Amino acid sequence: MAEQIYTVSGMSCGHCAASITEEVMEAAGVTDVDVDVPAGLVTVRGESVDDDAVRAAIAEAGYEVTESMRSAVA
Repeated sequence: MAEQIYTVSGMSCGHCAASITEEVMEAAGVTDVDVDVPAGLVTVRGESVDDDAVRAAIAEAGYEVTESMRSAVA
């Protein structure tokens, strides 16, 4: 399973987290989304997750990805 961490600007509340989670969970291959509003981070886990689809989902929710980092999860 892979893990991708995105730095996202513009998040300020639980509604922001819920909107991002809802949109990103619809992207193919995504199995889990964790949103840390105070840190401005969105962690996406899954198999064969399409980075462009996740970025588009975050944009669809009304937020902007400013940076991303990929890591492997056992």
